[in-house]
Amino acid sequence: MTDRHPYRLPRHEIVRKKKLISLLFTGGMSLKCNFLRMVYLSHNDVRGGFSSPLSVMFAVSKKTLPSAVMRNRAKRLMREAYRIEKPLLQKRIEELQGKEKAGEISIVFLYTQRGSHIPPLTDFRLEMNSALRQMLLGTGRRKV
Repeated sequence: MTDRHPYRLPRHEIVRKKKLISLLFTGGMSLKCNFLRMVYLSHNDVRGGFSSPLSVMFAVSKKTLPSAVMRNRAKRLMREAYRIEKPLLQKRIEELQGKEKAGEISIVFLYTQRGSHIPPLTDFRLEMNSALRQMLLGTGRRKV
């Protein structure tokens, strides 16, 4: 029995390496939803010594939301939505472990909706769930 909570987001799962971030944006696959854009990269395709089985990053540009308070709020909502939806992603990755798509994935979530209105957490969850399902099914992919 493990004492780890399934809805956690530990520090080692957050993308911080500049090399990995540049690899994500140059060679990653992209999915566009209503107000989120997801860029992801499987580490099986890239050799770089990246060891985290699942890592994630959240970003909001100044052009999208000029106010730092609003940017931080959007990132907080994205982190919370991901934290809640992460068990679905982990379960699907474990199911695919035996197949060719096994392994280590890095994901970037970009908030793209302009304006002062930030959607509620339920909308972030629906959007993130939809993007994660599309990624795992392999639909709607294109190179960045």
